Amino acid sequence: MPVFVSILLPFYNAMDTLPACLDSIQAQTHPYWELIAVNDHSTDGSDNWLYKQARRDQRIHMLNNPAKGLVAALNYGLSSCNHELVVRMDADDIMYPRRLSHQLRHFDSSPGLALSSTRVRLFPDELLQAGNREYLRWQNDCCSQRDIANQIYIESPFAHPSVCFRKSVVEKVGAYREGLFPEDYDLWLRLFHSCHVMEKLPEVLLDWRDSPNRVSRTDPRCSREAFDRLKAWHLAQDNRLLRHKNNFVIWGAGRKTRKRCQFLLDQGFKPKAWVDIDPKKIGNRLQGIPVIEWQALAKDPGTYILVAVGNNGARTAIIEALLDMGFDWGSGFLPIT
Repeated sequence: MPVFVSILLPFYNAMDTLPACLDSIQAQTHPYWELIAVNDHSTDGSDNWLYKQARRDQRIHMLNNPAKGLVAALNYGLSSCNHELVVRMDADDIMYPRRLSHQLRHFDSSPGLALSSTRVRLFPDELLQAGNREYLRWQNDCCSQRDIANQIYIESPFAHPSVCFRKSVVEKVGAYREGLFPEDYDLWLRLFHSCHVMEKLPEVLLDWRDSPNRVSRTDPRCSREAFDRLKAWHLAQDNRLLRHKNNFVIWGAGRKTRKRCQFLLDQGFKPKAWVDIDPKKIGNRLQGIPVIEWQALAKDPGTYILVAVGNNGARTAIIEALLDMGFDWGSGFLPIT
């Protein structure tokens, strides 16, 4: 029996990119799909265009969002999906022809899997900045269940339109939530805290479009502050930290780092020290908390360490130093930015 999947695609004024997106869906080697496309009050004719395509291909179903906004469109579309496996897609992205078959095989080989993601390629190349390239490198390297668990507070580990998930599992944790935070990252964190298995395939199976108008660049819910607040809220519920609530330090005593960490401190978590390499800071107190040198950690192996230094190169060096001192990922330290 063929396995049917639902493809969930919310869209708004997507006439410039929607045809290429739909072409990539219709080119899938796995033909047993339904497209649940939710029009979020478009005014550029993309809804009329897609309605005409639906008359030609009965697998396409176009719905109009009865509310307004991305989260409402996602939840309305999710409730309308007729199959257990739901593939996310955005109207400005391109899926590779074997994407569905690869992700279905992933679920078939891993019965306990709740979410499958894929590596992605950002495009167009000429718009990519150094930060985008570094984030993509990190995200594409974060694939195994263990990698995702250990690095989930660094950034969102999945490109939203690359995921395929079990509808029943996502609905059980509350589906998409509305709020002043990125709705996809919040969902990944809730799935993680509910102990669901999430993995990423090693293949690149999606072209992920970057543009100056992308929601992640323009929506306040995707601001740095919104990410930091959301991470702190979930981190405060993480048993790895809760076990050491009275015996943890934060590596990074700079002003920006302390500002990011304030969301965690506001929830009643007070580190016993800041850790830093700056001799001008070491020995002082910041916010009433002493600043110590990193070498002191070797004398206190029971201390839990939150690595809050955001620079990728510095974070990598810190992690290598901690591993050399005998601290373990997850159980001994956790990078949080």
